[in-house]
Amino acid sequence: MAPKPWFPEVLTGSKVVLRRHVPANVDSFLRWYADPEIARLARYQATPMRPEEIERFFAARVVGPDALAMAVHEKRTNRLVGTCAFSQLDGENGSALYHITIGEADVWGMGFGTEATQLMLDHAFGTLGLHRIALYVFEFNERAIRAYTRCGFVIEGRSRESIWRDGRWWDELAMSVIESDWRATRGAAYDAAARSVPADRSDVVEPVAAGTSDRLRRTLGKWR
Repeated sequence: MAPKPWFPEVLTGSKVVLRRHVPANVDSFLRWYADPEIARLARYQATPMRPEEIERFFAARVVGPDALAMAVHEKRTNRLVGTCAFSQLDGENGSALYHITIGEADVWGMGFGTEATQLMLDHAFGTLGLHRIALYVFEFNERAIRAYTRCGFVIEGRSRESIWRDGRWWDELAMSVIESDWRATRGAAYDAAARSVPADRSDVVEPVAAGTSDRLRRTLGKWR
């Protein structure tokens, strides 16, 4: 039997295709994270990231050996439009934090982020067997909150008046989805789809990659 997959090379939806990042994607990151609107939605600091900060982040968290990050491509055109990732993977308790940025503003509101998030949750719960996925979002990011809610996340708490934006204080919301929530809404469909994938379809999911760090292998191994 083939080794159980830990993180995919490809996840395919109807609108987007998620692929592992390649080094050339740093050019898009340099553009996205220098955008003041991206900074407003994603950063505690009011200013965009500096180029050297973006390059360090990309090397460590996007293409590094411990990275659990995927590039979001528009399926119709194969255009790179964003990135999504898990971090703080806790193998003892089956949990992780989720992050997503749709960097191309002209595709905001088209459902790409929602579908990318669903694909990541399907992999987290259906393949990795995790128990809980959490995230944090500023309360003024209403578009993101609506997308997360559609994917099954619920608000479980808030840090009151934790960020200053647009001349006032705003709360930061803590949201999460647990495996039983996902199982109730999407689990059966995911299981049926997984059973229909031929065993030799290595383009769909890959076994543990050769470059995966020992620490990440151990973390995942505790939960599988």
